[in-house]
Amino acid sequence: MNSPHLTTAWKIAALLALSLCLAACNGSESTPTPSGNTPGAPTQPGDTPAATPTDLLPSATPLPLAARVNGEGLSLAEFESELARYQASGTNLATDAQQAVLDELIAQVLLAQAAAENGFVVDEALLQTRLEALAAQLGGVQALSDWMAANGYSQADFEAALARSIAAAWMRDQIIAAVPETADQAHVRQILLYNLDQANQVYQALQSGSDFASLAAQYDPQTGGDLGWFPQGYLTEPAIEAAAFALEPGAYSTVIETRLGYHLIQLIERESNRLLLPPMRQALQTQALSQWLEERRSQSEIQIMLP
Repeated sequence: MNSPHLTTAWKIAALLALSLCLAACNGSESTPTPSGNTPGAPTQPGDTPAATPTDLLPSATPLPLAARVNGEGLSLAEFESELARYQASGTNLATDAQQAVLDELIAQVLLAQAAAENGFVVDEALLQTRLEALAAQLGGVQALSDWMAANGYSQADFEAALARSIAAAWMRDQIIAAVPETADQAHVRQILLYNLDQANQVYQALQSGSDFASLAAQYDPQTGGDLGWFPQGYLTEPAIEAAAFALEPGAYSTVIETRLGYHLIQLIERESNRLLLPPMRQALQTQALSQWLEERRSQSEIQIMLP
């Protein structure tokens, strides 16, 4: 049987894309100017402060927010726009679409904030380069302008959203690049059974001197139960992985129960600093990014403000 592979709540494709399809507002809020006396002017008891032109203007109304991340607002308009695009794409409709979209937006803000902390700055030259590239992809400046208008963007809002996406992508790349290209790996074969009594019988046979490879070939004639090489953090069943890295070459485990059935595994060989195959490294990068985001969220102040 082939090895079960790592699955995560956030697929790496979604986080690596960090969608540029953002919404009409960048989440900033305007603070009303306090009314009252001109700063520095003394006030006598009983005086009624004279109204100034500023006092007579209506106060700016803060934009409705979907969430606030370490003081930075995610506008409700942005969230609703992203949700509409997500649902229109037909992506993962069986999941909670609202939560998926909110999680991705929060992840982008967290990554962009970390990029700023690490000294990454989206300057005007970089922003203009990206705008020109987007315009070229869409067929020209007017096509980009039409796209922004159709999606509810002002030029300033779009540039702010694009800058945040660039910063988030930079931070994402730092995290995944830190995953090494080699790792300690185990080469394992298994016997997978679906009945505990039968698994115990096979274990007793092994204890009595039966050859593991011969028994594995009986239960899996095609592969002989060979799971191949894998690093720690790659399998979807941690119990199998933990057992594999605890064994000495040639040794076998006791019966391991998982959601897939009952396993007996034998460590064929181990190798330090073995080169990771591309799918393995991508899986570990996914895990590293997911773990970084989970840790960052736990250290952040996040207020969900959806109606």
